[in-house]
Amino acid sequence: MIQKTYMKTKDQCKVKFAVSIEGADRVEILGLNDDWQNPIAMSRKKNGTFECVQTIPKNSTHEFKYLVDGTDWRNEPDADGEAPNEYGGTNSLLVV
Repeated sequence: MIQKTYMKTKDQCKVKFAVSIEGADRVEILGLNDDWQNPIAMSRKKNGTFECVQTIPKNSTHEFKYLVDGTDWRNEPDADGEAPNEYGGTNSLLVV
């Protein structure tokens, strides 16, 4: 799930990412702001979902993926779209 909250006084948007992956111990987001080297850790909630809130500049587009337990790459089903990547698959698209 992706939930966007646009700030009225700033050119930014708070984006909440939430994903439920059964059996996962760790979920990270990679690719936001073209940063595929520094993962953003998601927090595990009591109900088992993983969540993270990021502040993203308005009027921008970002490719990203979830990395589950360091080995399993997943797309966000509620993303704004998909973009082909260099590995023959797709990345999730976030349009803010």
